[in-house]
Amino acid sequence: QVQLVESGGGLVQAGGSLRLSCAASGRTFSSSGMGWFRQAPGKEREFVAAIDWSGGRIRYADSVKGRFTISRDNAKKTVYLQMNSLKPEDTAVYYCAADSTFRAFPIREYDYWGQGTQVTVSS
Repeated sequence: QVQLVESGGGLVQAGGSLRLSCAASGRTFSSSGMGWFRQAPGKEREFVAAIDWSGGRIRYADSVKGRFTISRDNAKKTVYLQMNSLKPEDTAVYYCAADSTFRAFPIREYDYWGQGTQVTVSS
């Protein structure tokens, strides 16, 4: 079983930055692909970024390329999302997710989800 706990959300002005963290429990973190998703009010959840077990392969949604950076620290069992040049349209609840398949990438299905952290970008 894996538990994921996000932190780092908050209120920021447009153009600002935030760094989200996702702390994981469980023994399989270092072999699991991880992802970030977001869901804005009235909209479906959407993919933001994913990173493979080693940190060597990364994917981003087109809407965040060049502004967001996903990274991980396997020793700390934590995945990060550095968000720069934030826009009001980035406002959403951000979720961390983990894949239980051993060293799989691209990730086809996420098995574990965090509770989410709110990011609000004011104009």
